Amino acid sequence: AEEDPTFQVKIDPDSGQTIINGMGELHLEILIDRLRREFDVECNQGPPQVAYKEAITSSSEFREVFKKQTGGKGKFADITLEFLPAENGFRGLQFINEVKGGNVPKEFIPAVEKGLRESMSNGPLAGFPMENLKAILKDGSYHPVDSDSISFEIAAKQAFRKNAGKCHPVILEPIMSTEVVTPEEYVGDVISDFNRRRGRVEGMESKAGLRVVKAKVPLAEKFGYVTVLRTLTSGRAISTMEFSHYEEVPTEIANRIIEVTKGKIL
Repeated sequence: AEEDPTFQVKIDPDSGQTIINGMGELHLEILIDRLRREFDVECNQGPPQVAYKEAITSSSEFREVFKKQTGGKGKFADITLEFLPAENGFRGLQFINEVKGGNVPKEFIPAVEKGLRESMSNGPLAGFPMENLKAILKDGSYHPVDSDSISFEIAAKQAFRKNAGKCHPVILEPIMSTEVVTPEEYVGDVISDFNRRRGRVEGMESKAGLRVVKAKVPLAEKFGYVTVLRTLTSGRAISTMEFSHYEEVPTEIANRIIEVTKGKIL
């Protein structure tokens, strides 16, 4: 990277993969070949992993009791929770405490929230992080001797594991805002290619004698796009993209993602 300013290396925080960026696939192939020949470094290469997320689409109310009795002091926690889809635009855990009359002592409430927040890193469908979740603590009970913060944290984690999957979870994928600047004669090919990639063309405009095509395209369909665009337009078009939002994955593709993640297919 010090020799070549167009070559960039970073670690993706979501997947843990080492991501390399360059001027195109050929550029990266040459650099990987140099790593093998000059530095004797073997690379296991492939497309970057897409940072999928999960979310629930329906609500569910349930009770979870955690009880453990050993020789000495036992463990006890009893909570009633409701899971709902989070409000629009909210990310992370939206936790609401509606317990009345001290049925769950206030010092144990943060433990319930902590248990849920930690559980969201492993979604019910394929283990992807949850994008958002609204959780309402409705009621509960405690034992004056056996209850403690750890008991309520474990109860919250068990509640998530048993019940999040009953709220019709879905997989979400990142959608990219994409712009292609191309000569007029290639517009049809560019739009057809977007359609093949599950893209939605949102508009076109003219700019300095060229056409600007704007579309929303799933990131999973964008790998290798620059090379394809060069081929379609004889190298006369350029494209840019940036993250837009997360959107539900179609059922057929979601099922395949789950199978791949769980190791059923390669």
